[in-house]
Amino acid sequence: MNRYLIPLIVFIALVGLFAIGLGMDPSRVPSPFIGKPAPAFDLPQLHAPDQRLTQATLRGRPVLLNVWASWCVECRHEHGLLLQLAAQQHIPIYGLNYKDTRADALRWLEEMGDPYVASAADADGKVGIDYGVYGVPETFVMDADGIIRYKHIGALTEKAVAENILPLLNIQRGQSLGSDP
Repeated sequence: MNRYLIPLIVFIALVGLFAIGLGMDPSRVPSPFIGKPAPAFDLPQLHAPDQRLTQATLRGRPVLLNVWASWCVECRHEHGLLLQLAAQQHIPIYGLNYKDTRADALRWLEEMGDPYVASAADADGKVGIDYGVYGVPETFVMDADGIIRYKHIGALTEKAVAENILPLLNIQRGQSLGSDP
């Protein structure tokens, strides 16, 4: 067999795998956390660093946990939608401020508006790693027992909210979380 044939076959196989990977939608990457308890955390709150936000705080009702940062361009794109969701009171929204400085994050929320019940400051990104975050923004839907039911990678869109999040919460547009569908 020609000594150049094996490297050529390996190269063609790698090009094929890369081509398949480039065609994949990163927002459809399955999360191993779906159906499992959300990882525990204990972080200072962004607005009140002397107070803590923990995973246990999020239990007792369905919540969104939105991973965001002031330096994140896509976070700006989804922020208006988060403000709308917060105003409609469909579900409490908590923030996980990822690898950011407190001053930059607070300034960003002051300028853009604050849809969060509270935000935890994950300055070193360790909690984000525990949640499998590999880019911001990412949003998790957790049920009342703290089980992750859905993960959205990238900026939230009206379509994702309407097709994935609201049905998961068993609510329709215009209804509050406590209403029957």
